[in-house]
Amino acid sequence: MSLLNQTVASILPLDNEAAWAADARLNSLTKPPRSLGHLEELVRRYAAIRRDESARSGRGAIAVFVADHGVAAEGVSAFPQAVTAEMLRNIAAGGAAISVLARRFGYPLKVVDVGVKIDTSTKPLKGVTYRRVGAGTRNFLDGPAMTPEDATRALEVGIEIARELAAVGVTLIGIGEMGIANSTPAAAILSALTAIAPDAMVGRGTGLDDAGVRRKTEVVARALELHRAALASGESMLAALGGFEIAAMAGVCLGGAAFNVPVVVDGFIATAAAAIAEKIHPGLFDHLFFSHRSSEGGHALALEHFKLRPILDLDLRLGEGTGAALAMNVIESALDLFHNMATFAGAGVSGKVR
Repeated sequence: MSLLNQTVASILPLDNEAAWAADARLNSLTKPPRSLGHLEELVRRYAAIRRDESARSGRGAIAVFVADHGVAAEGVSAFPQAVTAEMLRNIAAGGAAISVLARRFGYPLKVVDVGVKIDTSTKPLKGVTYRRVGAGTRNFLDGPAMTPEDATRALEVGIEIARELAAVGVTLIGIGEMGIANSTPAAAILSALTAIAPDAMVGRGTGLDDAGVRRKTEVVARALELHRAALASGESMLAALGGFEIAAMAGVCLGGAAFNVPVVVDGFIATAAAAIAEKIHPGLFDHLFFSHRSSEGGHALALEHFKLRPILDLDLRLGEGTGAALAMNVIESALDLFHNMATFAGAGVSGKVR
């Protein structure tokens, strides 16, 4: 059995008893019932995902997956494809937004080259993990973006990263990405999964003008028509329309669920990856936290379609895992309140009369 199949087969439903136990403690804390609002739901779901009624928290970590896309040749990005390799270097060197936030919150940052067109592995960049599946995907207007074997391998890269992080005590994984043109396959995937039209799903990405958005929308519409027969399963859809970094993030979602580690999903592109993981294993969304409502394209429409509540709404559309890092800090703050607030009995505070 493949690593992918083993992982999917080992995913268990959430532990509702752990959630109920966490809820009982929340109700014993020195506060009016439910007064911490959605923070309390974050704690209950964390306990259920971890299968741990005490909701013990450990280390958080961010995994950023970087790859290129053949569809960049269609002029769907405002930036040249060389920027992917340049940003790989920048993230690893500490100059990117996610690098700053990871330092600010004390999260180890795992930067993974899963398929950048320019191969820097011959002179490895410090701080980069090389798990290259290929030198970028093919243009999905010329055929499938990936072979089925490459799609599976990229999914398994993400599973392996989740397993490695879980093995060193990480209890909360944030996922992010970087890859010029990757909002195009993300839009195609989300449009396919939600039946929301491309003209509502496609956004400006790195800063396209109106003509660029129209061109990008046409590309997505053509891809959906070309690959209509491949849209039945998560794996075939991923191979037809996706990217190596999108597949790897989907793999982290699956691996996190299998290893009882909550995964915090970043924005538009990471949501496409999570949606693929949900298509592969229905019910997987329960094991994830969605960090924020991005201002990119139809992200808000996709979240509404899937009935997902994001933690933050800050008009972010940078990617890289920036929204995930911020939301992880919110989750950890909720867990701090859960563990460190006094109970009514312990503090000698009178409880609710009725």
